[in-house]
Parts: sequence; structure tokens; C-alpha cells
Amino acid sequence: MTNRQVIEAAKAHFGTVLEQQLERVERLKQEGDWIDYSSAKPIIIGMIGGDGIGPTISAETQRIIEYLLRAEVDAGRVEFRVIDGLTIENRAALMKTIPDDVLAAIKDCHVTLKGPTHTPEKGDGWPNIESANVSMRKELDLFANVRPVRLPKEGIDWTFFRENTEDLYAVGSQGINVTEDLGVDFRIITTQGSERIIDAAFSHAQRTGKTKVTVVTKANIVKTTDGKFLDVARKVSERYPGIDWDGWYIDLMTAALINPARQKQFEVLVLPNLYGDILTDEAAQIQGGVGTAGSANIGKRYAMFEAIHGSAPRMVQEGRAQYADPSSLLRAGAMMMEHIGFEDTGGKLHKALDICGQYEKKIVMTGRSTGATSKEFGDYLMSTVEDPNVESRWQEYVDAT
Repeated sequence: MTNRQVIEAAKAHFGTVLEQQLERVERLKQEGDWIDYSSAKPIIIGMIGGDGIGPTISAETQRIIEYLLRAEVDAGRVEFRVIDGLTIENRAALMKTIPDDVLAAIKDCHVTLKGPTHTPEKGDGWPNIESANVSMRKELDLFANVRPVRLPKEGIDWTFFRENTEDLYAVGSQGINVTEDLGVDFRIITTQGSERIIDAAFSHAQRTGKTKVTVVTKANIVKTTDGKFLDVARKVSERYPGIDWDGWYIDLMTAALINPARQKQFEVLVLPNLYGDILTDEAAQIQGGVGTAGSANIGKRYAMFEAIHGSAPRMVQEGRAQYADPSSLLRAGAMMMEHIGFEDTGGKLHKALDICGQYEKKIVMTGRSTGATSKEFGDYLMSTVEDPNVESRWQEYVDAT
């Protein structure tokens, strides 16, 4: 092909991407209101095991969450459903990122709690299908990825609002090799997508008594898309006169998060998809590792809560799955309970995880036979949540740190 023919083919491909995204913008303009869980009876919670260690930590998490919500289950206010089929084997066999029957089952639930799923990469033997997480976020319009990181001994109490449906990830499978030597991917940032995630961050700050929102971009270099995100932040901030805000560049922010002199100045942070993915993993490591952090993926109709770590296939291959730490998915479960209206129960689970995982550590997870199993840790956690002195134990932890 001549250069002109190559360019025309690339333009046609890019045109298709643009058509799809312009249609999406029109849908965003018509989106409805937030769901009211108080009117849902029962609230249906879907449990998705996923890949690798996912089924192990998912089963343990379900055991604990069902126990904590046993009165609501008995009263018919909450129902748990196990959703099978979101495994890499099934997805690869059907060449579907999310098999149709699995997606239908997910849409029958109000919220889902999901173990990690494997995303194929070049050379790993699996077909090149899109991330299940990315597909769920797009299919269910889960635009807000919310990740809290707390470390009282360092004065850290951060909540990250990562935009979930745009940026490079939105069309990550639609890039094009223009020639053998030139590959191009596309980055999508919209006014509507930016506005709703930034507004969610400011609203959270106002609702939780926070006084500052930090907007993270690279708008000095990536002037069009990151510039739009920052411009929208300026406009949204005008709705919240009691909340201060500032802008940081992503490269400086990665350094600031590990600088003890800076850490206490951040409260709520909002950022585009790719930057959010990187920065929240760094923040989780500061807390104690990605195995300690949970994640919420929230839309106006559906919500999905998940562990932020991978599926750890090596642990399964080596026969160590029973030693997988369920803390990340349990954190997500606590966030889920808070989201659907059981704030006190979710808060107790968060505090129990602080006590068991960060303070007392009477049972330690190592990922090997040198440490506890998932069930042993779960038993320790449940006994802590049910302890009448759990509040004083948690306050002791706060005071000690």
C-alpha cells in the first residue's frame, strides 16, 4: 500500500472510533438519576469469583458479609447470588469479554462483589480480549472508581476518585497499527464524563466533612484532553464554595504521596483513568500493599466492588490459594455495605480490618503456609467485629499510632 492508502485506511478506522464516542456523548447527556436503594427489596448482591485466587477470597468474603447481614437476609431485605462464568477459560472459549448470560445475571443485581479477573497480555497464551473490568465499567456505566486509603499513624486519610470509562482504557482495544512500524492508540476525554466524576469527588468531600479536593492531570503537556479535565474542574468547583481545590501534575503527585511532609495535605483526589490506576496502586502500597485496599466502581444504576490486586495464578499453581489474603475484597465489601445503606455495619468491618490487619496482627497473612489461611483470618475478623469492645480496641489503635 502507498502512504496515501495507509493514511486513508487509518482515517476510516479513526472515524469509526469517533462515531462511537459521539454517540456515547449523546447518551451521557440523557443519563438518569441515582438509584435509591431504600426502595429496593430485596437488594440483590451478586458474588463473582473471578480467576486465580479470586474464588478463594470471594467465598471467604461472602461468608463474612452474609454473616454480618444475616438479619437483613432473614428479613428479605438482602439477597446474595453467586454468578459463575466470568473466568478467563470461559471468556476465551466464547471469545467474549463478558459472556452474554453472565452480563444478564450481573444486570439482574443491584451491586456485585467481584474477585480479580485475568486480563490477557501479548504472549501469555490467551486470546486478545479486552479486560473484563473495562468491559463491565462500560456496559454498566460505572464511571467512578472510588478507592480509600487510610493510615492513621501517618495522618493519611485519602479518597481517590478515578474516572473509569474514558481516557486510554476506554478504547484500549481499538488502537491501530498504521504500518508495521507505527502504532497509534486513542485517548478519550469528554466534558460530560469529566464533569460527573469531578462533581462526585466534590460532593463526597462536602458530605464527609472534607475541605479540599486535588485534581491530578498533566495539563501542561497534554493540553487538549487533560486541559479539558482541568477546565471542567474549575467550573465544578464553583458549585462548592466551601471546598478548596488545587491542581497537581501526575509526575509530581507520585513523588508527593511518598513524601511525609506532603501526605497530610491531601484528602480527596480526582483524576483521569490511567493516572488514577497508577496512583491508587502506589497509594495502596503505602497503606500496606494492594492486598489491603478495596475498590468501588459506581454508576447511577449499578455498582461493582472489587479487590484491586491481580488473580495471582502462581499461588494457585503452587497450591497456596488457601493462604490468599481476603483483606482487599473485604475492604470492598465494607464499602459495598456503606453504599447500599448499611453504613454502621460497613464501618465496623473497616475498623475490624484496621485492628486485625494493621494493629494487633494476632493472625498474620504471608501467602504461604508460614501464615494463616483465608478462613483463619476471616474467623479472627468476625470475632473482632462481634466483640462488644471493638470500638475501644479501634480507638486504642488510633491513639497508639
